Amino acid sequence: MNEPPVTVMVVDDHPMWRDGVARDLTERGFEVRATASDAASALRIARTVTPDVVLMDINLGDTSGVNATLQITQEIPGTRVLVLSASGEHSDVLEAVKAGASGYLVKSASVEELMDAVQRTAAGDAVFTAGLAGLVLGEYRRMAITPDSESQAPQLTDRETEVLRLVAKGMTARQIAKKLVISHRTVENHVQSTLRKLQLHNRVELARYAIEHGLDQEEGEPSES
Repeated sequence: MNEPPVTVMVVDDHPMWRDGVARDLTERGFEVRATASDAASALRIARTVTPDVVLMDINLGDTSGVNATLQITQEIPGTRVLVLSASGEHSDVLEAVKAGASGYLVKSASVEELMDAVQRTAAGDAVFTAGLAGLVLGEYRRMAITPDSESQAPQLTDRETEVLRLVAKGMTARQIAKKLVISHRTVENHVQSTLRKLQLHNRVELARYAIEHGLDQEEGEPSES
């Protein structure tokens, strides 16, 4: 039995771009439930259609995609937000992630990259345009690490900690399996075990936990300042 398609809502204030992205998604098997052109309508419509993923632009004319992201992620927990923006400014990326976005792509991404990012976002991965993941990791490390953060962390096995670090770096389960020379199923088992221990729900929360507790940084790796 085939799994139901990933449902998506596209938010962008440029009609041609918005319609083009919606068409590309539909042609590749996604279900586009709605589109919107501003933050207010995005929130209102998202409440009604509850898509798996909202593809969100940051600059929506006179309104902000960041504000819409914050409201959607707070009010509709089952919906994830993937930002698709022309801006690659570090401040925009960080604001979007702080508002709850699961990932951030710039509009120069290929159609294939976009489709893969939407699929991965729906699956719970944190997805970023190349070069932006390191920025986010570094910023959270600067903001969140405290001197006793390590002592407060629940006890994880060495392998669970190793997998957690790689999840925080944005790697998929298959990439982690290849790097550690273990099976994909073993990686998933470690992820599920870690989720239970930390009382978290998905890989996005797992990555944020790792970042906030400095677990994305390998031993001996210099901290950023």
